[in-house]
Amino acid sequence: MRFCTLSVSGDDACAKLEKSQLHSKNTKEATFVAKKHIDFTKIDINLLPTVMIVGRPNVGKSALFNRLIRRREALVYNTPDDHVTRDIREGLAKLGDLRFRVLDSAGLETEASSGSILSRTAGMTANVLTRSQFAIFLIDVRTGLHPLDKEVGKWLRRHAPGVNPIVAMNKSESLHYDTDSFAEGAMEAQILGFGEPIAISAETGLGMVALYEALRPMLEDYMVRVLDDNSSQDENFKPSSDCCKVDESKLPLQLAIVGRPNVGKSTILNTLLQEDRVLVGPEAGLTRDSVRAQFQYQGRTVYLVDTAGWLQRADRQKGPASLSVMQSRKNLMRAHVVALVLDAEEIAKARRSMTHAEVVIARRAVEEGRGLVVIVNKMDLLKGKRNSTLYKKVVEAVPQEIQMVMPQVTGIPVIFISAIEGRGRTAVMRQVIDTYDKWCLRLSTARLNRWLRKVMSRHSWKDQGAQTKIKYFTQVKARPPTFVAFLSGKTMLSDTYVKFLTKSLKEDFDLGGIPIRIMQRSVPRVSGGSGSKSGQSIGRGVGRILSDKRSVDA
Repeated sequence: MRFCTLSVSGDDACAKLEKSQLHSKNTKEATFVAKKHIDFTKIDINLLPTVMIVGRPNVGKSALFNRLIRRREALVYNTPDDHVTRDIREGLAKLGDLRFRVLDSAGLETEASSGSILSRTAGMTANVLTRSQFAIFLIDVRTGLHPLDKEVGKWLRRHAPGVNPIVAMNKSESLHYDTDSFAEGAMEAQILGFGEPIAISAETGLGMVALYEALRPMLEDYMVRVLDDNSSQDENFKPSSDCCKVDESKLPLQLAIVGRPNVGKSTILNTLLQEDRVLVGPEAGLTRDSVRAQFQYQGRTVYLVDTAGWLQRADRQKGPASLSVMQSRKNLMRAHVVALVLDAEEIAKARRSMTHAEVVIARRAVEEGRGLVVIVNKMDLLKGKRNSTLYKKVVEAVPQEIQMVMPQVTGIPVIFISAIEGRGRTAVMRQVIDTYDKWCLRLSTARLNRWLRKVMSRHSWKDQGAQTKIKYFTQVKARPPTFVAFLSGKTMLSDTYVKFLTKSLKEDFDLGGIPIRIMQRSVPRVSGGSGSKSGQSIGRGVGRILSDKRSVDA
């Protein structure tokens, strides 16, 4: 039984693991001499093996997931009477020099009634497990072998007969000095029939070396087979290296799906992925974790995040619900494009497009400088001859009302879909990519100044002498587009002037749905004959502009 590794502290686990790798390489060189050395850090993520964490509820699966990916992404909350994790989360595990895709799953209860949430999560876990190569079967060493652990073992044999899981006894730090309890727990764990267990602690990091040693040979054997199978393809792959460089030059698009509970966010995610990745149903608030998924669309990598429903007065709520809202806000700030989902049926009943909570979400996205797309879901509920007039009114009224409540961003794209019928995937992705391209737009300084002259020539000011003159107009950054107006003198542009420039930029360069930032900087007047010094002053101004606080968001 592998208990010696528990002497490694949580903070030093990774450091000692790397040292142990050098030691094991020398001491076991004869054993692995016939094997090809695999550098997992240089393997394409799509070729890496998949390891799924399974077990009954509340044994620490999400804590182990966070430990392996080295981030706190999965919600961890002590709820003996409830299940926090309901969806499948995917991440890139970094265990020493090992790299593999790791999946966090919901707790399994084989006796769950048909149609219940637990039954649906078990079915979803079974579907994903069939596409996984390995599994970590987690049990709680403090409670001993629970009857549910035996049921999960039978469930694994029935749904994944080709997977031989590693049994990990979690929460072992509580029995660190009790050798007899360890031995007793290991004897019980062997009853499961999956071999010798390892003792770990996902919370403190104890036992990660033992987990590494258990996974390493299995993952290496798998990668040798995969690379051998693809050896013929690798030869044909070299000439297309230029194509790979082009793909890498495109930064992945990060899309966050946000909205109030039960508007169909998870259904939209499943429709975009074209698979059942997250749990859906009529119950409100099913999604708790912000589920992150990756897929390819027309040669572009898209990171898709399904967030939990934003609740009003979330700060007054306690438990997993409040943590879910906090996590949703963080993912909104990380996204490039935010898709705000509205419920068509609720719009028709309430006769208004957006509630206060949805306006708050939209404004938060704009304030953070994200591209905004509005998706009106459940349009299938407004079908039929009875609802034909109502259907037309919703389609006509929603864009107008959105513009009224969000005047700072004009031209916000609105898409009407029915995710439950699988319709609208192409329309959504086309609009999201178009918004992302606008968000990343860069305009040359020469083009901007030609545009500025045309704009000023077609606008008549009441008092030309009182207006501040723009000497120079340039774009200093994209994502979102940020512009700088260099002014003659110390007088700043009026709000009306800035709004006029913003509106003209959006109309002339088709930047609808994108927040535009215009910053101002005065250029001191220099006496004649010192044009070069004036140019140097402007150049220094551009270099310092990113730290200038005088900005106007539009």
